[in-house]
Amino acid sequence: MERFHVDRLLSTKAQRRRFLIGAGAVTAGVIASQWTHRVIAQPSFSAYPFSLGIASGDPLPDGVVLWTRLAPDPLNGGGMPNVKVPVQWQVALDENMRQVVQRGKVIATPELAHSVHVDVRGLQPDRWYWYQFKAGNEVSPIGRTRTAPTRHAHVTQFRFGFVNCQDWQNGYYTAYQHLAQEDLDLVVHLGDYIYEYGPQPGGPRQHNSPEIVTLADYRNRHALYKTDPNLQASHAAFPWIVTWDDHEVENNYASFIPEENQSSEAFVTRRANAYQAYYEHMPLRRSSLPQGPYLQLYRRFAFGNIAEFNVLDTRQYRTDQPCGDGIKVPCSEIFDPNATMTGTEQEEWLFQGLSESQARWNVIAQQVMLAQYDFDPIPGQEVFNLDQWDGYVAARNRLLQFIQQKRPSNPVVIAGDIHSSWVHDLKTDFSNPNSPTVGTEFVGTSISSDFPEIFIPGVVAALSDNPHTKFFDGKNRGYVRCHLTHASWQSDYRAVSTIREENATISTLASFVVQNGRPGAERT
Repeated sequence: MERFHVDRLLSTKAQRRRFLIGAGAVTAGVIASQWTHRVIAQPSFSAYPFSLGIASGDPLPDGVVLWTRLAPDPLNGGGMPNVKVPVQWQVALDENMRQVVQRGKVIATPELAHSVHVDVRGLQPDRWYWYQFKAGNEVSPIGRTRTAPTRHAHVTQFRFGFVNCQDWQNGYYTAYQHLAQEDLDLVVHLGDYIYEYGPQPGGPRQHNSPEIVTLADYRNRHALYKTDPNLQASHAAFPWIVTWDDHEVENNYASFIPEENQSSEAFVTRRANAYQAYYEHMPLRRSSLPQGPYLQLYRRFAFGNIAEFNVLDTRQYRTDQPCGDGIKVPCSEIFDPNATMTGTEQEEWLFQGLSESQARWNVIAQQVMLAQYDFDPIPGQEVFNLDQWDGYVAARNRLLQFIQQKRPSNPVVIAGDIHSSWVHDLKTDFSNPNSPTVGTEFVGTSISSDFPEIFIPGVVAALSDNPHTKFFDGKNRGYVRCHLTHASWQSDYRAVSTIREENATISTLASFVVQNGRPGAERT
């Protein structure tokens, strides 16, 4: 695979970062003259309308979704009049937007908070493109995106990063500052893009309202997060594949069951509001347009013959956590065969995709830790996190037994949620260290959300009781960078020096490799 052939224009990281963050300001006058479409309506704005940046996502061999939202007053409902506004877009082969290959117009409507989701098709596979929007006389920053290789193309290597859990209040997005400069084809976000809580003291910045419930609340909270320049830079640098966890609605909710004491009717409305705002702020196709409190989010992406991603939704369809959520002594209900993380339809979809895949690496991208972990170091006593798959043992067993029997090539699970870094061998029987290892799990730490340091010694003490766990770190924030070839998968755990200041250094905390045909990870 000829990688980054267009990106030869960018000889240094500094050059790359210049156009990702500064293109809108530096080149606005030049780029504006290159637009050829005349629009009937020429709206004027009270302030710069592209305050939330731009993004792309869900890459296919022939296309990608382009996203933006018009929001001159982003933290107060967006500041747009209650009218439809035409938005022009164009896609080019170069960062200066001179070699335009696609262009068009889309209508931003009040019903979708003046967000637009352009499903561009007719592009060439496996190459970089640049894109930009225009509304009235205002032009957006320039973003960069990449199409997927064709499904059965021979791809020699593939690079992606995965991220999760970015509590605005807890720290700055210093990890995104460095992620934007990585050499990647794709970013995968595994959930907790926003947090629903009201203001909490102690962090370097604050949420902009009490706990969010209404559609306006969720829109303003998403807008707050999207104003972060480092997050905007990472969105502008690569296509993203996104899925959610719980905080996009409410902590530890399950299907239509809230964490707090809300009525069923009130929570259905709240979930619908949250799902609506999530769609409005993510680069998702129209196939994910919410229908009330429902949104189709699980989906599959192939990248030539090297990797296939099964992106799961483990919140919308799950049954309630047994014995309540949290870390506690388990009850017999964790073995209930009717307890599910995914729902029957999604589980069958996953199994079918794994059984039919021809990819070298089969990725299951989902939210919460799949591997068992006994948090109690005392032999004979068990304490599990029942919001994870440890609360849904029968469902986990079905998945791991399916993998053992059908043997899809190199299954690798990526997860987040727990604000810490882990590496696990996936066993058919976690209580028996000699049972077969059938897959590998990489759990990435958070962008900014804390893992309480008071819990770290206990987790470390329990490692000896969990021999399938190869690595744990609860102190550091960051992301995971993955490099795939046909021979191996390498995961680098990238950690920032601080989230309490706006600038930080980056380093590799640990690296693990999975060899083709040999499930389980080894530290390099």
